[in-house]
Amino acid sequence: MSATNMPDFELHPQLAADTLPVCSLPLCEVLLLNDANYPWLVLVPARANLRDFHDLSSDDMVTAGREISRASEALVGLLAPDKINVAALGNMVPQLHIHVIARFTDDAAWPSPIWGVVPAQEYESSALDTWLADLRRAFG
Repeated sequence: MSATNMPDFELHPQLAADTLPVCSLPLCEVLLLNDANYPWLVLVPARANLRDFHDLSSDDMVTAGREISRASEALVGLLAPDKINVAALGNMVPQLHIHVIARFTDDAAWPSPIWGVVPAQEYESSALDTWLADLRRAFG
């Protein structure tokens, strides 16, 4: 069963507004944050009422770890970043979601965390279409 077929799962409205769908994995919806400043994926476990990582079942924790690795490897394969950042904060959006971000020593925030350093910059349409196609192939 793919993540989108999970009963009672609804994507938080803020995540839906800020992201674009990439693909569904066995546990997580993989989303692209619409911010061209950073190559930034968001993985959302398709389970109802999850707030924190420890709310996942033991089996889902293992699956989430594999899917985080898969997202990290996709970004590394496509971009060869200097570092991959993985975080599950949820201070602004309470639904459990995991950020997987490719970082470069020349990005606007390096070496600090990315939040609040520069305003989000939406992808231009043609760049977005190309980037989504590349990501979908990488997860293929």
